[in-house]
Amino acid sequence: MAEKTNTMNPGQMEIELKEEEATGTYSNLVMITHSPSEFILDFIAVMPGVPKAKVVKRMILTPDHAKRLAGALTDNVKKYEEEHGTINSKEKIDIPMYRGPLPEA
Repeated sequence: MAEKTNTMNPGQMEIELKEEEATGTYSNLVMITHSPSEFILDFIAVMPGVPKAKVVKRMILTPDHAKRLAGALTDNVKKYEEEHGTINSKEKIDIPMYRGPLPEA
């Protein structure tokens, strides 16, 4: 029986992207809550004229990973704006929320 050899360099990781995840999931709202041990990001698809929105993906992160994600997003937004121009953020959208601590987005 042939032995499988690892051709990857130390510090590299193989990442698998499943076919059902490859097309992505649309979200235009995220609700963020946290506890002392985790951050919970609920990605939501809100459709105009529809009174009910659906959580399309929930991600649970450790606090240190949440902080790294925030830094990576900040860095990527800066790079995006350098290449494509300033992102014009709209005024805060007032969407009523009825659960848990106040979300921050």
